[in-house]
Amino acid sequence: MSAIPQKNRATRRVLAAAAGLATVGALVAAMPAGAQDRGHGHGHGHKPRTVDVQLLSFNDLHGNLEPPAGSAGNVSETQPDGTVKAIPAGGVEYLATSLRTARKGNPYSVTAAGGDMVGASPLLSGLFHDEPTIEALNGLDLDVTAVGNHEFDEGAAELARLQNGGCHPVEGCYEKGKKFKGADFPYLAANVTKEKTGRPLLKPYTVWKKKGVKIGFIGVTLEGTPDIVTANGVKGLKFHDEVETINKYARELDRKGVKSIVALIHEGGAPASTSYNYDCDSPGAGDGISGPIVDIAKGITPKVDALVTGHTHQAYVCTVPDPSGKPRMVTSASSFGKLYTDTTLTYDRRTKDIVRTSVKSANHVVTRDQAKATDMTRLIDRWNKLAAPIAGKPQGWISADINGRGSTAPEKPLGNVIADAQLEGLAPADKGGAEVAFMNPGGIRADLVHKASGSEGDGVVTYGEAFTVQPFTNMMNVVDLTGAQLVTALQQQVSGSNEASPKILQVSEGLTYTLDLTKSGADRVVADTIKLNGEAIDPARTYRVAMNEFLAGGGDGFAALGEGTNKLVGASDLDLFNAYLAAHSTAAAPLAPPATDRITVVQ
Repeated sequence: MSAIPQKNRATRRVLAAAAGLATVGALVAAMPAGAQDRGHGHGHGHKPRTVDVQLLSFNDLHGNLEPPAGSAGNVSETQPDGTVKAIPAGGVEYLATSLRTARKGNPYSVTAAGGDMVGASPLLSGLFHDEPTIEALNGLDLDVTAVGNHEFDEGAAELARLQNGGCHPVEGCYEKGKKFKGADFPYLAANVTKEKTGRPLLKPYTVWKKKGVKIGFIGVTLEGTPDIVTANGVKGLKFHDEVETINKYARELDRKGVKSIVALIHEGGAPASTSYNYDCDSPGAGDGISGPIVDIAKGITPKVDALVTGHTHQAYVCTVPDPSGKPRMVTSASSFGKLYTDTTLTYDRRTKDIVRTSVKSANHVVTRDQAKATDMTRLIDRWNKLAAPIAGKPQGWISADINGRGSTAPEKPLGNVIADAQLEGLAPADKGGAEVAFMNPGGIRADLVHKASGSEGDGVVTYGEAFTVQPFTNMMNVVDLTGAQLVTALQQQVSGSNEASPKILQVSEGLTYTLDLTKSGADRVVADTIKLNGEAIDPARTYRVAMNEFLAGGGDGFAALGEGTNKLVGASDLDLFNAYLAAHSTAAAPLAPPATDRITVVQ
């Protein structure tokens, strides 16, 4: 799911007293034997020919240490009678308990992730450049992860810091006398090389070993990462074809005697149902899975035994045939730590390979009715104390939930609020003279939820909640575009790289048009219906258009928006959002969810 990459925010160190806060211990005593015995141990007596290896996996955590609020925190479950139930899920206190419980009785257990562990994170993690999330993942006993596109939000040097440790180059250390240790698991980036040297940015693969069992993990992000991350984030880097890269390193592992291989791929697909317990291999018309991962899976060498995927925030456990025609497991565990996948890999000690016919896999809900992991509770409390002076400040009031991330409609209520905030803030002549504003849907990371997240009271929007909606702190741009370029940009929502999976821009009040989904390609945007304040768009006229710097750089496949001239750089998207909330709401007159009547959808 593409989104605006995070920029290096202005220094805002939290001057909160951190003295006396206990560090989070490993709590080895509290962990099950299977979790303690990570890759070591002693065998006794006769070894059976095969051994079952448990592969636990998840993806797209995005720094969601606390349970995600509102509809973004639910997973869909199809009931026996065919109805669909929403189950509240997620939060690392529960994810830790789920993983530790799953590992019990499984002496061979390895935990892997499919990328986007950090980036676009809520304030609790994002304010501290995601150090809290890395610390939590260390505590979860994560063994390995692929990089995702969001791992590049703050550039290669910051990614290296998350891996290797050290305090932030601008903001320093957040806790007195404590240096950030970095990830104690490898980040794998097999298909990312440095332009100058051609060498891999990070390790391409790692081999997990236990009592003679060896499993290789190769990690890649989507080749299109530069299209969905700001230019600064991917500066000096090259991103290569996922299939070619995995096949290359699978051959290398094979030569080294590692025959059991799992690919961690930050790219995904869309199952026919959004329910996590959907049978992806059911044979009905229109069933199964679609999207980029299907062709990738079909091209990856049969040497690879299973694919852990991500990026699309979907839940699926599917088999897709490998190039030799044999079925192979392809899994994804939704997002935000709401699910984990439990896959059984039967390892043959004689061939050193996985017996593919016996690979079993299922997604499980990280429910919130289980015990919380006390070490994760302490970690969250510690960082919340540091964040509190900033996080709890009220910004405005709302009368009901205003859905953004949780809305599946092309036009989202929160998208309208954000676009209106950007137009209002940048319309004055000295601020850019904007006439219309566009917001990319992937940059809306949450809903605005009416229910209180802390002690602020229902309906109060705190700085932390606003930050969770717009965590990238992108600078706003106002540029000149012709009417013809505006029309082309709207057509690019549903054509070119966005044809298979449309990205519908959120538009400010005054812009209206018809989206006809019965048509194909650019024709889905009905050109002669596009109007601004009731007047048809004049192809020859110049318009002042506001958007974040990611869109202004042509991000998300909007090349036409990248053609703007006469650029003025304004305030950040978050500052404009908060200013709008302050100007349009009071405790007595809260902001109501706006109507969604700007885009007329024909289906």
